Amino acid sequence: MIDIDFDQGLLTTIHDISVNFDQLSARLHELTKTYSTGVIIPLLEKDLKNPAMSRIIEGLNECTYLNKVFIALAASEDGYSRSLKTFKELQIPNETLWCNSPAVNDVFEDLAVEGLDLTHYTGKGMDVWIAFGIASLELDAFVLHDGDIRTYSKMIPTKLLYPIVDPELDFLFTKGYYARVDTADKIIYGRIYRLFITPILDVLQEKFGYDLEFLRYLQSFRYLLSGEIGLTSELALNLRIACGWGLEIGTLSELIRNIHYKRACQVDLGLYEHKHQVMTKGKSEGILRVAGECFITILRTLTEMYAIEVSEESFASMKVAYRRMATDKIRQYRAMAVCNGLDYDLNLEGYMVEQFSDVIMTAGRSYLKNPTARQMPNWLRALSAMPDLREKLRKATI
Repeated sequence: MIDIDFDQGLLTTIHDISVNFDQLSARLHELTKTYSTGVIIPLLEKDLKNPAMSRIIEGLNECTYLNKVFIALAASEDGYSRSLKTFKELQIPNETLWCNSPAVNDVFEDLAVEGLDLTHYTGKGMDVWIAFGIASLELDAFVLHDGDIRTYSKMIPTKLLYPIVDPELDFLFTKGYYARVDTADKIIYGRIYRLFITPILDVLQEKFGYDLEFLRYLQSFRYLLSGEIGLTSELALNLRIACGWGLEIGTLSELIRNIHYKRACQVDLGLYEHKHQVMTKGKSEGILRVAGECFITILRTLTEMYAIEVSEESFASMKVAYRRMATDKIRQYRAMAVCNGLDYDLNLEGYMVEQFSDVIMTAGRSYLKNPTARQMPNWLRALSAMPDLREKLRKATI
């Protein structure tokens, strides 16, 4: 599918009009002789059984310019052994990092003695943080993506790495965007972004001012919640990492604190299919939990950067404005779906907006109770506490 839209905004956007793998791959082969690249894939034990895994391995095997692939695994000992067997099919040099091994816990206990206690951090953010540190020992840049991409191809790491590696472009960070459409079942996904993130950013702009660079910066990304990024090792070592569902937006919040947005770009990854979050009645799980943590992350960043003040009353006014703006979005997406012959459940979309509007209040109250961020410190601080931490963690994870 050719993207004939080549409009540019605040952020450089690299559209796929005629991107050629052979051309980019040949250039990457040349450049990676002196600039090493790789891929990091965070996985849970259950992900090893995902049918998408074989497709990912197949795609990576075509990316022969890669120097290394790191699997950041949280699993049991049996799961670690299973991962080693699974990735024997991967022809690119690779290592499975057992991020929750007993030896890793011992290293963190030693780090706590040195004055930096990370023992209470868990989850994907922790695994990504560990992998960033270990990968930076031998790679100059790497791609981070999940292990559930059903439409994976060799183009994903290639598109994400090239703008960083080519010195003529000189980017430090890339983020993928894609169409969340199931062409077989004719369903539009991406509901958290479409029906919550986009309208709530409009609400925040309306409430706190259109001159806030952070909000304009977030709105310039075509899919904020994509987990596919590329970055230099040096930048990775400077980022604090969120450990909850706010990882993706938290990373972008850290990005604007560390580099100018001109050194970042977004890349068209085409059609994309992976597992979807489910709608639940509870606000602490599924789609609603993700939406709530994203909202809290945005609020924290606005407070850090602009010292905004919020209250329960301000969240109530945001809720009213959100429902108005989200309802407008439903009308727009319905028009797009009808003209493209896509199935569109108008009642379900309306129900989700109602649920998301309640998230504004529940997440807002949660933020007021605990406005401080739950982030892993950046690697520079960790290395100041224990200079050989990366080496110790590498030994503990393999």
